[in-house]
Formats: sequence, structure tokens, C-alpha cells
Amino acid sequence: MKLNDLFVRFLKWRANHISDAFFVLILSVLIGFLSGLAAGLLKFTVISIRDKLFGYYSDSEQIILLFILPLIGIFLTVIFLKYIIRDNVGHGVPRILYVISKLDASMRKHKLFSSLVGGSLTAGFGGSVGLESPIISTGASIGSTIGQWLKLGYKHKTLLIGCGAAGAMASIFTTPIAAVIFGFEVLLLDLSTASLIPLLISSVTGAVTTKLLTSEQYLVHFKVSDEFAIQDIPYFILLGVVAGFVAVYFHYMHFKVIKFFKRFTSIWVKALVGGSALGVLVYLFPPLYSEGYEAIRTIISGNAEELLNYTFLDGTQFYVALIIFTALLVFFKVIATTLTTEAGGVGGIFAPAAVMGGFTGFTISRGLNDLFENLGLHEGNFTLVGMAAVLGGVLMAPLTAIFLIAEMSNGYELIVPLMMATAIAYLITKTFNKHSIFTQSLAEGGFLFQFRDKTVLNQLKIRELLEEDVITVSINNTLGNLVEKIKISKRNFFATVDEQGTFIGMILLDDVRKDMFNHEKYDKSISDYLHIMMDDEKVSVDTDVQDIFNKFNKTNNYNMVVVDGNKYVGVVSRANLLKAYRDSMISNDEKY
Repeated sequence: MKLNDLFVRFLKWRANHISDAFFVLILSVLIGFLSGLAAGLLKFTVISIRDKLFGYYSDSEQIILLFILPLIGIFLTVIFLKYIIRDNVGHGVPRILYVISKLDASMRKHKLFSSLVGGSLTAGFGGSVGLESPIISTGASIGSTIGQWLKLGYKHKTLLIGCGAAGAMASIFTTPIAAVIFGFEVLLLDLSTASLIPLLISSVTGAVTTKLLTSEQYLVHFKVSDEFAIQDIPYFILLGVVAGFVAVYFHYMHFKVIKFFKRFTSIWVKALVGGSALGVLVYLFPPLYSEGYEAIRTIISGNAEELLNYTFLDGTQFYVALIIFTALLVFFKVIATTLTTEAGGVGGIFAPAAVMGGFTGFTISRGLNDLFENLGLHEGNFTLVGMAAVLGGVLMAPLTAIFLIAEMSNGYELIVPLMMATAIAYLITKTFNKHSIFTQSLAEGGFLFQFRDKTVLNQLKIRELLEEDVITVSINNTLGNLVEKIKISKRNFFATVDEQGTFIGMILLDDVRKDMFNHEKYDKSISDYLHIMMDDEKVSVDTDVQDIFNKFNKTNNYNMVVVDGNKYVGVVSRANLLKAYRDSMISNDEKY
């Protein structure tokens, strides 16, 4: 039996036996599982590359390698993208937002692996970026690809993208709550039960998958060793203020470096300039190598002085040397990160922003402890709170940052200072920057969503608006059969049903046009052109008109399929709905 016939049989069986809501839940489990596998593979690959590169050298020899390895990683990534992928992978979250906003939520198929490979080469060789964006991009691509394969509409492909992104984020950090919040706060998904439950399931599945299949050393975890002291609140407030300005600096310097690289037209020149500059920074400041979480672990474990090993301050007796060094790390981390991505590397800003915040929190707490001998601030706590505060400001997603750090550290006892410092940092950042670092370029290009006000409709009935002139076609028909019906149709879409009249999906003339004059393809099944309509894209004959209008607003469709049970009845168009509403309003005005 042909694969296409099996697919058609599956679609027919699914339409008759599995509700749309339950089908989405099944898909969310699958997407979460695949995202978890991808996250585990990425972390394993990066750590394996790193161990292999340094496995044959002593500590002093490894420092010399830091100068050249980031440049090699960037060149390998550029070669991979240019000659194998032959496409620009783009930055993770901004690209996802662009796909949702402008590309019908359809991501390119190579995203399933290109971000994984590119991220592994970049971070494995020392690029100062995070692995979150590559894995989130991969998870989102898994969701989008499954949605495209099942021929789902825009609304449900967007939800599956959110499931993939949330599942991936939960996998990389083992933080399912933060991953769900990320979907609503950063990806701008609708906050409704229909979206919340699939996101929850995908996040939990991804986190559990990674936890079961991945060694603990590959997971990003920290441990809170000191309890929150109420007398430290003024200093956490100070940290929030400083973190807010650090987030503003991150935003400013990020786009400053991007502007600098726009003067170069050759990707090879960008790779050489950026990779060389990055090598110098990593050589002078080894904690800038790769994500930077190892440096944060060193601080939280109480061994912060080890950060100075094999640096220009190693062995110095200057008592503020460590504070100066970590302050310089705060200054240079965003530069190293943007150099990596602009030179052609693949990675994100989650880890750099969080690590930069960790250095900020440590610098402030250690500085205050040195200045006031009896103060006794818990430097590990300040490091963790600083991570959340700067990350929340940079992403302009305070809830995501708060729960991310709380789950990563199992440190819900720090929830008060986390909330306090992150809120302050967010407010300061919002004062200086209208958009987050993710949405800045999208906003400048006019690619962000614009949401409409809800309209109240109380007087209209769906049966009064029903349009029955859409031609139906059997799911078993071929393209040749469809072309004959196109000749007599006044519409540019066709309802597809099975032998019992069960509604299967829609076929759009725009998708058929490229093949309709090619007689060699007339034996092709029409299922190849099918669009599956989910619950938000169809209504029952008994549905309230208010709900129909809400669905139009959610899906941006021009027509809504009307069914009676599983049977196709007709369509309701947005134009006729608005006309009927206007006529009703005029009629009411005339009465008064």
C-alpha cells in the first residue's frame, strides 16, 4: 500500500475517532519527547567536543588553546551553514517570532538539525553563547514540521511551535514551569486552557525525557546553600537597580556590536574579525569560554578565587583583584556573545545574560562584604538573584527569569528576593528600552503582532449566515478530478469529505495552481494539497456568533467551516459576518 494511501486512511480514521483537543494533547507528548532527545543530544555533543579538545593538554596548555579554538569553531559553523545547509540559520527566538508573524508558522525543515549542529560547533569550540536558542529553535521546528506534515492550520502550528519551544527549554534546564511561562511571556501565545494544557504536557515530557536519558553533569543545576536573610532586603534592592542598568547595557552593547559588523559584507571577513577578537577575549578572560555556567558553579561552590587561575591577575595579592576581574567579565560578556553570533556562530543570549547577572550579583555582594567586614552577605544567593534580575531585564520577561532560576537551583526559598530584584531590573530596563532584545529588530521591521479589540455580537444566528456554494470533493479524488471541479467553481477553496460525508479538511486553489496545468500530475491524490482544519477553524451549526467572531480573530481566517457533528454543512465568511453586523447596527439605529 502506498504511503499516501496510509496517510489518507489515517486522516479519515482520526477525523472519526479522535477529537481535535485530544489529538493536540497526543502531539504535545510526542513533541516534548523529541525535544527532550534533541536537548540531551546537544548537551552531550558540546561536552564531548570540549572534553576531546582539552583531553590531551595540561591546564597551562589549555589556556593557549582558548585563543584559537573559538575562531576554528566559528569557521566550521560558517562552512556548515554556507556549503551544507546553504541558508542562514538565524537567531533562535527572534526567528521563531518572525516565522509565527510572517511565515504562516512554517519553519524550514533543516531547522530540525541545523541549529543543533551549528550550536554544537560554536559552543563546543568555545563560542561565548548559550545552547538554549539552538535547542529552542530545534524544538519549535519539530512542532512546526509535525504541524505541516499533518496539514494543520496556522493557529495549531503556532501552538505546536510553542509546545516544541517549551519542551526544549524545559529539557535543557529541567525547568517545566519556566518553560510554560516562556511560551506565554516571550512567544506571545494565547493564555487559555486550550494552549496551557498542551504546553504543560510538552514541558513535563521534555524535562522527564532529558532527566531519564541524560547524565547529571549535562544538566544546568545550582544549589542554594544559604537561607534567605530578611535583613539582606536593602542589598537585594540595590542589586535589582544595578542589574537593571546592566540589562540596559547588555541591550545597548549588543546592538552596538551588530551595527559595527554591518560594515563587513563578506562572511569570511566577519568570521575572521569576530573570531579573532573573541579568541583574544577568551584568552584574557577564560570564564567567557562557551556558556559560562561553570564559572557560576565555581562561585556558588565558594571557590570564586579559582576564576583568576591562568589569568593576568593570577597570583596577585591585590585584595580587590577578584572584584575587578568579575566586573570586567560583566563588561565583556555581552561583547563576546555578540562577536560570536555576528561572526557566524549559532547560539543564544539566555546563558550569557544569566551568567552576566551572576557575575553582577557576586561582584556586588563580595564588594559589600569586603567594604563592611561584619555584613556577611550570602554571595551564592546574590549570584543566583543577579542571574534572574539581568535575564529578566534583557528578555523583558520577568516571570520566565524568576521561575527559571528558582527551578534551576531548587531555590524557591529565594523567591522573595528573586521577585523583588527582577521586578526592579525589569522596570528600569523598560524605562530605557521599549522592546526586548528579541523583539527590537522585529519591531523596527514592523513584524510584531497587533491584536484587535473584541467585538460583541448578540443578535445574529449562524444559520442566517451560512454559505452553501463551496464545492465538496472526495478525499479519494485525484488532481485531475479536482481540476474538473475548479472549472465550475466560483470559490478558491474546496471542502474535502469521505464517503460518509465526514469533513476531512480544505484544499486551497493557491496550493493547487502550481500543478493544475501539469497533466502528468493528474493522477496525484488531492490529499497532497489538504489543509486539516482544527477546532479553532471550524464551528458547529449551534455555535454562538460571538464565538465565531472570536475564532476569526484568533485564526485570521477569512472563512470558517461549519459542521453538524462531523458532517460538512457550509462556510461562514468574515465579510458576510461583518456585513450582517453592520446591517444590524444600522437597523437598530433606525429604530431609535
